[in-house]
Amino acid sequence: MSSTPASSSCIHCGLCLAACPTYLETGNENFSPRGRIHIMRGLQSGSLPVNDHYAKAIDSCLGCRACEAACPSGVAYGELLETCRSQTMAGFSRGMLEDTFRNGFIEGIIPYPERFELTLPFARWLKSSPLKSLLPARLQQSLEILPNSNEPATPLPQYSPTTSAQRRGRVALLKGCVMGLLFNSTHHSTIRVLNAAGYDVWIPETQGCCGALLSHSGNRDGARAQALHNLHAFRDESIDAIVSNAAGCGAMLKEYHHLFHDLPNDFTLAEHFSRKAVDFSQLIDPSSISWLPNQFGCVTYQDACHLAHAQQVRTQPRKLLQRIAGPDFVEMNESDVCCGSAGSYNLTEPEMSARLQRRKVQAIQLSQAQTIVTANPGCLLQIQAGLNQSKTHHVRVIHIADFLAAHLPNPTLAPL
Repeated sequence: MSSTPASSSCIHCGLCLAACPTYLETGNENFSPRGRIHIMRGLQSGSLPVNDHYAKAIDSCLGCRACEAACPSGVAYGELLETCRSQTMAGFSRGMLEDTFRNGFIEGIIPYPERFELTLPFARWLKSSPLKSLLPARLQQSLEILPNSNEPATPLPQYSPTTSAQRRGRVALLKGCVMGLLFNSTHHSTIRVLNAAGYDVWIPETQGCCGALLSHSGNRDGARAQALHNLHAFRDESIDAIVSNAAGCGAMLKEYHHLFHDLPNDFTLAEHFSRKAVDFSQLIDPSSISWLPNQFGCVTYQDACHLAHAQQVRTQPRKLLQRIAGPDFVEMNESDVCCGSAGSYNLTEPEMSARLQRRKVQAIQLSQAQTIVTANPGCLLQIQAGLNQSKTHHVRVIHIADFLAAHLPNPTLAPL
């Protein structure tokens, strides 16, 4: 088991260029997958220095992995990127303020729900306060992404039995950090749909953050610790599947074994775990539920990068939406081009994030859809903020679990 993915399989053919959002925006080879692989090789060999110029090229990568889907050589670009960030760029300083923001907030607060929860009331107050105008532009932009809702979270049932006459299995649901705090109602929708589809749902009490934020930023040790915690929290042989309703989290769960290449016992445990990991949409048979007629007008689907590219889940969500919306479902141009959220990317690279956000809003406007459905909290927050900024107030953005729950008998979400 090798701990370092090979970059030698990249033949620099350039087929990845048209799939890379940052290259589409800039036309700069350093901001393309093959350009970054060239830089990674140079940084690893020492022929290129780890400086601001080359660090910017690596930092500017969204990690969306669209290049992997386009690559004819099967380059594991996601692993290359995280290995570069965790090994070659370890200890590189971007300046005191930037290091404090990344290490203190992004890595030190968001992945820990109990810490994140403590910061939310202050962040929401600051968002509506006149003091917000005194903050740096980046922090103002970060606050705009935060949803306004301050409703208390309704406790999730630890166990919820199926409501279907046909029982299909027993699954465990990942709560996550951002999903658990900002999208509590979506978890309730997820449980209701899974129950209606024939699944008993269990929520392990001792679970924690999936580790994706730490892994993507290069903190492999921290990500490994969080993964190991979950490997034991979900260790129940009666579970048929481990379900995530957040694309980034789901991709992380399916690739836990990559964190333990050099630890054989943990690798075996992680491999077993990853084989059980599924996205929420993969479990729902569109024909297994008597859906209500479409309540949301013209509907389109935004591919979350880590669902479409990392997990290769594209058709299942669409089949569900088409089953309900029928002729009201339309495809959106560049539906699988990153919206600029990309985990914490909209916090660390706000300029490029904003450019991709505007690109996505333009595609939405051209689609003429009234409802945008997606499968990741970051996408939802990013797109909603972009629509607000462009004053496209007639368009609604919702999670696919909420969309489906709204079309169950006795729906919980009101139509437009």
